[in-house]
Amino acid sequence: MSLVIRMARAGTKKRPFYHIVVADSRSPRDGRFIERIGYFNPLLPKDKTERLKFDLEKAKAWIAKGAQPSDRIMRFLDAAGVMKRTKRNNPQKAIPRKERKAQEEAAKAAAGGAAAAGAAAGGAAPAASAAPAAGAAPAS
Repeated sequence: MSLVIRMARAGTKKRPFYHIVVADSRSPRDGRFIERIGYFNPLLPKDKTERLKFDLEKAKAWIAKGAQPSDRIMRFLDAAGVMKRTKRNNPQKAIPRKERKAQEEAAKAAAGGAAAAGAAAGGAAPAASAAPAAGAAPAS
């Protein structure tokens, strides 16, 4: 059984409130859980202590039993000093999508151009020119 420490959404529409639970990874997000170990209220200001209540001792015990914390729970544990969260780096995220596409196409064109130049330099004739096109009528 694969255990995970994650947040289950509670609260009403447009008023989120999350329970921090230990659950089987196959169970639904808001479904069956094994134990509730805290809560998170994102609507409260960050300086309020009621924003996050988290039983760190229970979390440590479940992690020792093999439970994997989700990304957000890992942030909470890192802030509490229990676990170290690895820093992520995605330099492509800051580049607008159109520019990323243009860079990818330019890289493909450069790679394709280099491959074609290498084949021409080798002296090998392309085999596709010897075979007739698929839609072409046979010469009579």
